[in-house]
Amino acid sequence: MSKEQLLARISVNPNICHGKPCIRGLRYPVEWLLELLSGDMTEPQILADYPDLEPADLRAAIAYAARLSRINSIEPVAA
Repeated sequence: MSKEQLLARISVNPNICHGKPCIRGLRYPVEWLLELLSGDMTEPQILADYPDLEPADLRAAIAYAARLSRINSIEPVAA
């Protein structure tokens, strides 16, 4: 599956999870999946616990994080 196909699995809808990027319109925020992946859970454990997720969904979350990490600079926002 290409990177663009993976990223197409990420959706943003203001009515789902407060507009946070989620997997396929489901209520699985990308940030939460990344937390699981960076913690003690393995991919097979995550997929077993959440059967509506697919292996490509986990790869999509990682691809999304990789895309976000390409930011060239961060500008402070005035409070």
